[in-house]
Amino acid sequence: MSSGGGIERFLVVTGGPGSGKTTLIDALRARGFQAMPEAGRAIIQDQVAIGGAALPWADRLAFSELMLGWELRSYREAQARHGPVVFDRGVPDVIGYLSLCGLPVGDHVARAAELHRYRREVFIAPPWPEIFTQDAERKQSLDEAEATYHALAGAYERCGYGLVPLPRVLVAERVRFVLSRIG
Repeated sequence: MSSGGGIERFLVVTGGPGSGKTTLIDALRARGFQAMPEAGRAIIQDQVAIGGAALPWADRLAFSELMLGWELRSYREAQARHGPVVFDRGVPDVIGYLSLCGLPVGDHVARAAELHRYRREVFIAPPWPEIFTQDAERKQSLDEAEATYHALAGAYERCGYGLVPLPRVLVAERVRFVLSRIG
């Protein structure tokens, strides 16, 4: 599971907030795919519940370290599973987040992205104003969501992945699109 060709059965869906990623992953799960949940929302919920400061609006570096730990644990857990696994974001998302925030990407984060590889083609959900909403954990504006998309795209490209933009279509059509791409 080292750097190089990647893990063909580990599929990543990434993109900015409010672009339909999790809805697509839930639909793939309903079709029998195994899935690893997104780090950000759960970390925010946990930090708010315990009065922690590792939040994107309080301590972005601490938040990124918790995201990295989450992604590494998810990867390890997926290694023990059989068959395709869909990740709601991956290790390069942490690099994209740090870049977006103007924070340095530590050597340990870069090393994690080298060692924990996914299928070479990564599905990326473009900004989608018609479905974008904010909530208790998603406080970004649509402009911030678009900037996030670009930061993530750059991070995955720098890590050697090819991006497959998801069409802005109904979830059933997105599922068919993904299934056609993965064979």
